[in-house]
Amino acid sequence: MILGIGVDVVDIARFEAALERTPAMRDRLFTDGEKTLPTHSLAARFAAKEAVAKALGAPKGLSHLEAEVRCDETGKPEVRVTGQAADVAYGLGVKRWHISLSHDAGVAVAYVIAEG
Repeated sequence: MILGIGVDVVDIARFEAALERTPAMRDRLFTDGEKTLPTHSLAARFAAKEAVAKALGAPKGLSHLEAEVRCDETGKPEVRVTGQAADVAYGLGVKRWHISLSHDAGVAVAYVIAEG
């Protein structure tokens, strides 16, 4: 059963400018496993973190570091939640995450489904 759906879109050039203007933002938004990726991948992951929050009902106080996007051995993206995000997901009965990432024409998009 679908418990939540989230989608987010990020303008890659605008996102890159924000990272250049505020370098500390990279540490506030991305885990050690994410922050070295190219900008278009970071933009897609930022969109995914926002989409995860939306799928959880956008509870206040979530940290972007509590949702991490990793890729499995085939390159398929996977979501891992920790901290308050994991607590909220558990409370909602989320058992599985589905995620799709894309970037093209200067835009990154992420679509997330929380399944129970």
